[in-house]
Amino acid sequence: MSRPFSPAAGLVVVQTRLVGPGGTVLARLALDTGATGSMLNWDIAVLLGYDPAASPNRVQVTTGSGVEFAPRIAIESVEALGQARRDFPVLCHTLPPSATVDGLLGLDFLRGNRLVVDFRTGVVELD
Repeated sequence: MSRPFSPAAGLVVVQTRLVGPGGTVLARLALDTGATGSMLNWDIAVLLGYDPAASPNRVQVTTGSGVEFAPRIAIESVEALGQARRDFPVLCHTLPPSATVDGLLGLDFLRGNRLVVDFRTGVVELD
């Protein structure tokens, strides 16, 4: 399925539907082929009904500011670009207030599919 994006913008942003025990959130996730795993802002995880602080599963993450440990939780459902994943693991991290997105859609969501990012037409496609 293909979706439009702004080729002039700094990030390729994908509208993503997230479902958790507390409800549904429409989030703006940056398409990040440099991230092996997907990540959500801590506040979004809480809105979905999760408590990242209670997660016993912590993963070492290398960020631009250093190495940190982030909790990993499984989101009931993640839907983006016409694809859905159930019980999808994401890392939870507090994003800076200046972030214009709610998280990152990483390679773990994209694997096994064909991804086309066309900057001439401003279309991203995953099938």
